[in-house]
This record gives sequence, C-alpha cells and structure tokens, in this order.
Amino acid sequence: MVVNREIDEGSLIARLHDGDESAFVVLVDRYHHAMIRVARGFVRDEATAEDVVQESWLGVLNGLAAFEGRSSLKSWIFAIVINRAKTRATREGRSTPFSSLVSLETSGREAAVAPDRFLDATAKWPGHWAQPPVAGGDDPEARLLRSETMAQLRRIVDDLPPAQRTVITLRDIAGQDAESICNALGVSETNMRVLLHRARSKVRGRLERYLADTEEAARS
Repeated sequence: MVVNREIDEGSLIARLHDGDESAFVVLVDRYHHAMIRVARGFVRDEATAEDVVQESWLGVLNGLAAFEGRSSLKSWIFAIVINRAKTRATREGRSTPFSSLVSLETSGREAAVAPDRFLDATAKWPGHWAQPPVAGGDDPEARLLRSETMAQLRRIVDDLPPAQRTVITLRDIAGQDAESICNALGVSETNMRVLLHRARSKVRGRLERYLADTEEAARS
C-alpha cells in the first residue's frame, strides 16, 4: 500500500538551503497530513496534533542548515514530529502512553485479509497488496473514481486505532523502513509487523467494501 510519491531529495535539500520557499511548500504538501496522523498517535486530540506539527515545521526550518543527510529528509522530518509529540504527551500527562496502545492493539486475534492477498518476501515490496483495489482506466469517470477512492482511503486510515494508524502512516505513506519505525516508536519489530498487518488488512477490507458499494450504486 505505498501511496507516497518519491521526491528528488538531493535537489530539494539544495533548494531549501538556498531559501527556496516553493521547496518548503513541496514538503508541506507531501507530508503535513501524514505528520498529523503520526502526532495523533501520541497526543490527546486533533488540535494538539496540529500544534505539534506546526512546532515540528518550525523545527525543520530551524534545523535545515545543520541537516547533513545522514538519514533521508523525510525520516528526519518524521523523527522531529515523533519527538515533539512525545514531549507534548509527557508534558500534558496523556493517560495512555504509546507503549500501552501497542499492547492493546497487538493483543488477541483480529479478522485479517488472507495472506495471499499480499506480496511475499521475494517481492520488491513485501507485505504490500498484490493487486491494489483501485479502479483502472484513464477516462474522466475513472479518474474521478480514483480521486474519490484516495479520499476514502485517507478517511479509512484516519479511522484506524492510534498505534496502527501511526505505523501504517510511517511505513506506507511516509515510506519509512521497518528499522527506522521501530527505533522512532520504541517498539519491537514483531509488534510493528503485527500493527502494520492489522492496519493493512482493515484498510484493504474497508476499501474493497467501499468500491463494491460504489460499483453497485453505479449499476442501479
């Protein structure tokens, strides 16, 4: 379920160092909503998550001159968000820490999409959908459906339990690797994979139902 678009980070970083405001707009356009989703996994409400992300963007601007590219730009940005969100959650005394959310969301069994619906370990993108449930075609109606489907996909991800929403956002939307996610969130690889699989399964199931309902409505 990779929905992020790649950015030429080298040229983008050069433009940012040169003070190119349009380059910063590119970052905000690509990552702002995903940053809010990640922050929301740690703080109490949407408004606080928005504040955390605004603080994070200021941190990005203030830290760009010292950014040396030891990690990818997006990894660095999301690390800032996670650190700011953790600090805010601690300061405000959030009653349920992220580690407790992980325990709650990885315990027990949940209905899941069959494993063969996902790519295996030999594929370029192991664990991602073997066949994304998105309508094809390039006519205006198909393009409209794809746009509506992407909007629905974002709503489905937003409705996931907090820890699952955070992990799928970092992995499939921000494109973080598993090790970076585990280090940033302080979770084991096993728990990260459980959260990711459950999140992907729920997204797949709900999106397929949405597309089936859309197709049925179009026929009637």
